[in-house]
Amino acid sequence: MMFSILLKDNIEEGIIMNKIIAILVINLAAVMLFEFLGWLVSLKKKNVTIADSMWGAGFIIITWLTFILGDGYLVRNVIITVPVTIWGLRLSYHITRRSIGKPEDPRYTEWRNEYGNKFPVVSLFRVFLVQGLFMWLIALSIQLAQLFPRPESLTLADYAGLGIWVIGFIIESSADRQLAHFIKDPANRGRVMRYKLWRYSRHPNYFGEATIWWGIYVICCATEYGFLTIISPMLITYTLLKITGVSLMEQTMFKGNAEYEDYKRTTSSFIPWFPGK
Repeated sequence: MMFSILLKDNIEEGIIMNKIIAILVINLAAVMLFEFLGWLVSLKKKNVTIADSMWGAGFIIITWLTFILGDGYLVRNVIITVPVTIWGLRLSYHITRRSIGKPEDPRYTEWRNEYGNKFPVVSLFRVFLVQGLFMWLIALSIQLAQLFPRPESLTLADYAGLGIWVIGFIIESSADRQLAHFIKDPANRGRVMRYKLWRYSRHPNYFGEATIWWGIYVICCATEYGFLTIISPMLITYTLLKITGVSLMEQTMFKGNAEYEDYKRTTSSFIPWFPGK
């Protein structure tokens, strides 16, 4: 009798794991197709900045595919899918509105000049497909939290993670709005935003985004083996600090800016903290 129960449990576990793997593969294929289509649009417009607008939208695709195809606990799936959708829509709208009528982001223009005629192919792999892979890896917490069926109830981790997500979302959206208002004022042209949230961090929007993903990871920790998706928040934090966020921004857009150099000496790079003298 005991052997039959164990055998049944093992078979059920095997079925669940096979379905999880299948959904992960489907999500990877979907986001790669999405990025490929974005690349085709960038060729027509001769502007790779569209990749930035696709960042939030890609996570929405992964999240909703997982929600539709998965068999996880419905309430947990909802408290993941709804916030990620709100975040993704806001971010894609914000970036798209910011880039309308403006030339290609200087980061991509620099690569375009460096690679010349090879840039279209380089951009496919170095910008779009790499971004798709990063999306999928960062979204592992989103996916597995919705795919593991147990526990079939909300836990303290669910509530704590949602609270962390809310804090991150407020910081990111507020920082973006404050910066947009600052840039809109012609009197601030050439100056550095160092007020409100930007007084405590040189990149509060990036800090807010990282916090969002740590919140989702905490929610995922409520499920079986969810703690293993630690790669998700670690990867997005590293990306924002060292690849596309803080490091790249300060090496390109603010290079040689005397006011920004003073700002760097007195203000935390990432984690908000009281400004120094």
